[in-house]
Amino acid sequence: MTESSPLLTRAERTALGKDRRAAVPREAHAAWKPGAQRDPMAVLAQGDVGRVPDLVPLRYARMGENPFAFLRGAAAVMAADLVGAPMAGLTVQACGDCHIGNFGVYLSPEGRVMFDINDFDETLPGVDFTVDVKRLAASVAVAALVIAKADPDKARKAARASVGAYRAHMRDLADLAPLACWKSRIDIDHELARLADTDLRERIVRDIDKGLMADGKPNVDVPLLDPATRNGPPETWRIAEKRPTVFRTTSRGDGSYVADARAALERYPEGLSAERRLLAARYALRDVAFKVVGIGSVGTVCAVGLYTDADGAPLFLQIKEAKDSVLAPLVLDAGAAPSGGQRVVDGQRIMQAASDLFLGVARSEESGRCYYVRQLKNRKLSSVAELLEESGPKPYAQLCGTTLARAHARSGDVAAIAGYLGGSDVFDEAIADFAMAYAQQTLADHGLLCGRTSAASAG
Repeated sequence: MTESSPLLTRAERTALGKDRRAAVPREAHAAWKPGAQRDPMAVLAQGDVGRVPDLVPLRYARMGENPFAFLRGAAAVMAADLVGAPMAGLTVQACGDCHIGNFGVYLSPEGRVMFDINDFDETLPGVDFTVDVKRLAASVAVAALVIAKADPDKARKAARASVGAYRAHMRDLADLAPLACWKSRIDIDHELARLADTDLRERIVRDIDKGLMADGKPNVDVPLLDPATRNGPPETWRIAEKRPTVFRTTSRGDGSYVADARAALERYPEGLSAERRLLAARYALRDVAFKVVGIGSVGTVCAVGLYTDADGAPLFLQIKEAKDSVLAPLVLDAGAAPSGGQRVVDGQRIMQAASDLFLGVARSEESGRCYYVRQLKNRKLSSVAELLEESGPKPYAQLCGTTLARAHARSGDVAAIAGYLGGSDVFDEAIADFAMAYAQQTLADHGLLCGRTSAASAG
């Protein structure tokens, strides 16, 4: 990962970034063509190895809903497509699955409403900053076409707007001292004020209040509780099963995955820092159930642990299997990168402005699986579909681009990246061209998946 050298001034590092344009012109990022041997279905099938067999069909069913859903589940496909693509040679801690559905609102440990990236399953250090930017822009283009029903011109403008916001904020951050840059936040009130639609802005504010807070307290997913146990003592509380997404045994009666997650959760507090271990010790683990989440994660081992204190205050912790990042083939700076759950935890702490108090690693000695643990996600600001349909794709795309710049600035050489990007829209236009080309490929890939699924069903 490129680090700022204390021996080089901001101006010198900016000049180094500008010099990178000679080796990799900004216009070069516009080009993308599928390789002759490209087979997205084979890449997806390779990612099925090690997943819970019962859930693999659900994964493809979710990806088949529309091209945006396909893109969400196909991070490995896009990573493979970017092998050999032009790279600026300026590395960061990459999100890895940087689509617009992986941004949202959550509460910081201090109770502040934050807007940030909120999924780090594929995070990895030593990756060129353009990898995340290209995935974000492509996701904006696909979502604009598919969800917002925008025409290609508006979709391209939205993708370009996400890159323009990234470039502008990176240049702003380059003027800050390292500590000020690290402490920067995305002010959600300021960003909401930019929405021209007053009714939409007010609805989102109400949505934040309803989704993140209840009676002045952080909102927890109490509906997960089985109502049949809710009136009993806390030690008897159980998570309600809701097949096919919440269960204790698979359809084949296999309860080993839940047992493995429980074993890892029981050891998880050992790896926490002293003060967080003290906090965790105030809760007792009452129940564990498998919980299917997302699209790309479907089939990996994901579970929820129900905890309470002696008085019945609930806490839900999510435990997710941490596989190797799909970005591994794209690493430019192959330093000593962490693996397993530590890779995800480190990446989240580096990129997020404020991270979960309970974020930590876990490992099952029985299976050898590596996990990471965090609180079950707060409800997001609003669904991507709602935001795009009501406000249009451009405002949300800009917010996500600004947020990504802040996240990258914490690990990359912000002055060098800003120098490479420059003050003109050359980079914005190039990535917008790439985004539209990749959006069309995604629509074709989604059609291929649906065709194969229909053929398999008919057979």
